[in-house]
Amino acid sequence: MSTTPLNALRAFEAVARLGSFKAAADALFVTQSAISHQIRHVEDWLGKPLFAREGNRTRLLDEGAELAASLSIAFGEIDSACRRARNRGGARTLVIAAIPSVAMCWLIPRLSRFRAEHPEIEFRIVYAMHGRDIDFDAVHLAFVFAPQPPRLPGINTTLFLTGESAPVCAPGLAQRLGPGPWSAAAIAGLGLLHDGDISGWQTWLRERGQDPGRIAGATFEDFNLLRAAALSGQGVALCPLAMIQPDLEAGNLVRLSDQTMSYGSDYYLLSTLNAPAGLVRPVALFRDWALRESAPARPASAP
Repeated sequence: MSTTPLNALRAFEAVARLGSFKAAADALFVTQSAISHQIRHVEDWLGKPLFAREGNRTRLLDEGAELAASLSIAFGEIDSACRRARNRGGARTLVIAAIPSVAMCWLIPRLSRFRAEHPEIEFRIVYAMHGRDIDFDAVHLAFVFAPQPPRLPGINTTLFLTGESAPVCAPGLAQRLGPGPWSAAAIAGLGLLHDGDISGWQTWLRERGQDPGRIAGATFEDFNLLRAAALSGQGVALCPLAMIQPDLEAGNLVRLSDQTMSYGSDYYLLSTLNAPAGLVRPVALFRDWALRESAPARPASAP
């Protein structure tokens, strides 16, 4: 029997995992035709079909599903082993992942202070996308937003900042309200901006005895987009105070209520306990620095 066709098996595993030839082609940066060729190669090599062809559609057979599950584990172990070998001992660059809101509103404005304290530490900032797993073989620290403290093997988890939010808007828009304090109905009358969906404003209004009714207003997929809309005077947004404190202090945004609400999630700082030897100290230094920087905004009970 000829040598195991690893490239073709990689293509097959991608099709099985992603559910389509097109998705696999996009993930592997090849054409659908190339994927089809690789699948035929695997089937010819095995001497049996892995997919049932039903017109223009394909369905993974039971034997194919079993093979794909084993391949996913094997390729994952190979990838992890290669990352560990690449990073072991010789790694010199600290990799910090942050969700976009933390990266833009909290981390980047403060990075110059960390660089001033530790000019010898090289670092790289990458995005941690909300809802996606972080590869801690390649990332040493991460800022995430989660409903519960993430519990991961080999990872230290610390409450970083709370997600307590309040309604805010641009000063020019707030002037329409006249002298405060303002009712929930008056605030809603300025027009509402939504972070992902309308649930935040529904909760805020109900907690203040208001029937949300039919809530209108623009919805933004990303907090940074929501913040930009609020800054430009397009409406009132429920924003995490920890992320917009500089905007409030500079007078670019106005807080419209002393009452806060929680989306049920908070910000956490994750740090690996298995850093390469050359990065153990930088990981500890960055973690300590970040917690010092966030201390004024963290609750006293934070671990």
